[in-house]
This record gives sequence, structure tokens and C-alpha cells, in this order.
Amino acid sequence: MIRGGDDYGEKEEEETPMLQLSPFNHTDVTVGCEFLPQISPIDDDHNHTVRTGTLWTAIAHIITAVIGSGVLSLAWSVSQLGWIGGPVAMFFFAMVTYVSSSLMAECYRSPDPVTGSRNRNFADAVRVILGEKQALLCGLLQFVNFYGTGVAYVVTTATCMSAIQRSNCYHNQGHEASCEYEGNLYMFLFGVIQIVMSQIPDFHSMVWVSIVAAIMSFCYSSIGFGLGISKVIENGKIEGSVYGVSAVSAPVKLWLTFQALGDVAFAYPYSLVFLEIQDTLKSTPPENKVMKKASVIAILGTTFFYLGCGCFGYAAFGDNTPGNLLTGFGFYEPYWLIDFANACIILHLIGGYQLYSQPVYAYAERWLTEKFPDSIFLKNSHRLKLPFLPDVELNLFRLCFRTLYVVSTTVIAMVFPYFNEILGLLGAANLWPLAIYFPVEMYIVQRKVETWSREWLVLQIFSSFLMVVSVMALIGSVAGLVEAKMN
Repeated sequence: MIRGGDDYGEKEEEETPMLQLSPFNHTDVTVGCEFLPQISPIDDDHNHTVRTGTLWTAIAHIITAVIGSGVLSLAWSVSQLGWIGGPVAMFFFAMVTYVSSSLMAECYRSPDPVTGSRNRNFADAVRVILGEKQALLCGLLQFVNFYGTGVAYVVTTATCMSAIQRSNCYHNQGHEASCEYEGNLYMFLFGVIQIVMSQIPDFHSMVWVSIVAAIMSFCYSSIGFGLGISKVIENGKIEGSVYGVSAVSAPVKLWLTFQALGDVAFAYPYSLVFLEIQDTLKSTPPENKVMKKASVIAILGTTFFYLGCGCFGYAAFGDNTPGNLLTGFGFYEPYWLIDFANACIILHLIGGYQLYSQPVYAYAERWLTEKFPDSIFLKNSHRLKLPFLPDVELNLFRLCFRTLYVVSTTVIAMVFPYFNEILGLLGAANLWPLAIYFPVEMYIVQRKVETWSREWLVLQIFSSFLMVVSVMALIGSVAGLVEAKMN
């Protein structure tokens, strides 16, 4: 086995993608889970892959993964939690994300965090450190979260497309005009765009995608931040209260508070792609040290924008804070700036959808290729010549499978087009199992932490507390989703 210390200075062949999955062989999984891939042990250190990532490319990747549609719901979350609970929740989840990322960084190489073999993705690390059964559970949860994030991105992008049209309507006809537009059309258009983009075989270089997405993230976050400040100055006072928005009853207030926690939780963790980001880094200095430093810088930067958007949004609108800061039309003017902000969100999420979908495509296609190695349907490609464009390699299976995947996320988004509720549900479902449980358990095994030692107790208390928070957020988000659908 080639160890990490052996690949310094080697001549290698290709650049590491952000979300490239390691090679594996598939076999049938035990009864009840035949549809899931079983990942074989890594038998080399991928010495044919050159890693050129640095501290700054890692920061760009992290910002791309962290700042997304979740930032748009933070003003609403602060309005539900109040002036004390809102900022405290954001600081709390920032700290939780940092602790989680620090634990994950130690698990990129095994058994030694500096010289051990690479675990190129989350499922690999869980399998190597915790075993096959845990890896199977981790893989299933990852797929569910990738799929759910795709649904959320369809909803968010369609909302932004609609907001641009409404913004122009309000500007031309006045703020009291009836400017409602059907969101399903925009979801359909976004689905068509993603069907075309999904035919790209893979993202073998994600740096440019992350840089563009990070720039877009900062653009619309800064616009939301700035508009909140200007609105507060225009109002001449700070809206809101310590307790947040009042509700019709105590149970409703409780559900909304839990859902707000889920929304904040969705905005922070990036455990789904953490090890894939770390796998892009050069071996010197050690990847775990660089990744911890990148996480600190990225989390501090995103928390600054989160506090700005969340707190100034609430200060501007108080009890009338919209669920989506840039599409809820607390802001009407300057309309061109609202349009630009929403266009930035759309550009970010078009790439973001593929970023979270490509791992699913890769797993499914590799598993089926291993299972049916002689299938012409899977293997044959056809070259499509396009005028004024490079030739395109079109694979029939890829066309069918990826199209069905995009269509399914689009249909579900049309059935459940509820922005805040979906984000809260995803945040709650992702928080404990993927961002807390697996990192904690892997760290304990990797570092050989003794049972009942002080460190072990602290980690278990940390994990147990976050499990309770995750369950509360899940209950509130499910209740909100059911209520939204019934109404």
C-alpha cells in the first residue's frame, strides 16, 4: 500500500476533482439493500492523481458548499427565535460546524491522520474506520441528502426566477399591483437546464465552479446585507423583539422555533463534501492542518454574512420578515439590484445542483457497470456533432438515468414548493447523523479514545445533545411541511 508520505513530488496524471469518487468494485449487498453499492476497500493511495489544492482553493470550495439557499432564510429564522435566540443559534451552529470539521479532518487518512492511506470521500472513511454496515447507512443518508438538496435547489431557483419577473412588474405597475406568477413553469425550465447539464460526464475540475459560485454567494449575501442596513436606516428604528414573532398558540410557536433551528442548521454544515474537498489538497503541509485552517477562515466569513443578513433582515422588517429575504418582497427598490441578486442566486444554484448530483450519478453508473460489464446500453457512446460547438459524447444510459433523476427532483419540488419547510427538514435530517454522529464515532476509533475517559464523555455528550436538537428541528419542520401542504 502506498502511504501518504510516499507521494510527495511524484509525477502524476490528472487533477483531482472536488467530488470524484474513488475506484471500487461492487457486489450485491445483503437482503433488503440490493439497490445500494457496496464499496470495496481502497487498495492504493491514488498515486496517479495530482493534488494541487491550497488553503485558498479549499476556502473557495467550503464557501461554495456552505453559503447557498440557506442564507436567504436566516432573517426569517431570527424573526422566529428573537434577538437573543437568533444570533445565539448562528454562533452555536458555527461552533458545532467547526468542531465537526476538525474531527472530520483527522479522518481523511487512516490509521494515521498524516501518513495513513487516503479516504477520498465520506463513505470510504466510514467503511475503513467503522465498518461496512455503518458505511452502508452513511451512503444511504448521503444519497437522501443529495437528492433532497436537489429538490431544495429546484424550489429556490424557481422562486428567484419568479421574483425577477415580479420585481419588474412591481416597478412598472406599483407595489400594490397583482404580480403573482406560476412557479411550476420556472421549475420546469430549471429542470430542462439541468437535464442538459447532467449529460456532462463529470466535473473533473471543480475549482472554476467553486470560484464562480463563491463569487455569486458573496454577491447576493452582500446585497441582502446592504439592503437590510439601508432599510433600517430608512425606518429610523430597529424592528423586532427579544422573543421573536408571536404565534396564535404555544404549540405553533414551538413548531416554528424548531423549524427555525432546522433552517439555521441547513445553512452551516458541509460534511457531505468535506473529505472530497480535503482530497484536493497537496500533501505538504499536512492536509488535516490546512483543512482545519480553511474551515476556521470560511466559517468566520460565512458567519459574518449570516449575522448581517439574518439580523439586519429582522431589524428591517420585524414581525413581517419574509421567509426568503430576497424573494419575499420586503425590498422593492432598486428593482435592478433585486434582479441582479436573484440572478446571482440562480447562477450559483445551477452549478450547485450538479455539484450535489454528480456523486449520485457516479455511484449509480459505476455500480451498474460493474454489475453488467457487457451491457451495450451502459457502455456504448455516440458522438453528437453540433454546429459551432465541440462534439458531445452521448451515452444512452446516462441520458435516460440522469434525465429521470432530474425529472423526479423537479416533480417533487412542484408537489412541495415550500422553501423554509424544505430547508428546515434537510437541515434537521443532515445535522446529527452526517455532521455529528459519524465524525464523532470515526474520531473516537481513529484516535483510540478510551471509553469513559474525559474526552470520550465530552464527545458523547456533544453528540447526544445535537441529536436532541436535530430531532426537535425535524419535528418542527415536518409539522410545518404538513401544515403548508394542507393550507
